[in-house]
Amino acid sequence: MKDDDDLPPRKRVRLEKLTLDSLGVEELRDYIGELHAEIARVEADITRKQSHRGAADAFFRFPGA
Repeated sequence: MKDDDDLPPRKRVRLEKLTLDSLGVEELRDYIGELHAEIARVEADITRKQSHRGAADAFFRFPGA
């Protein structure tokens, strides 16, 4: 028998899945808009973090490396 510690970690669920059957077409379109807005927010944060990483890498780069 394996211990739980031996299992690979599960990915964290970040979005709660909605029951789509109960939503009308307009509500589904609104939901898509919300998801697009969240995707844009996350992509902006990725860009910001990559920029910070690039600046840190440039600052700590050794001459001749």
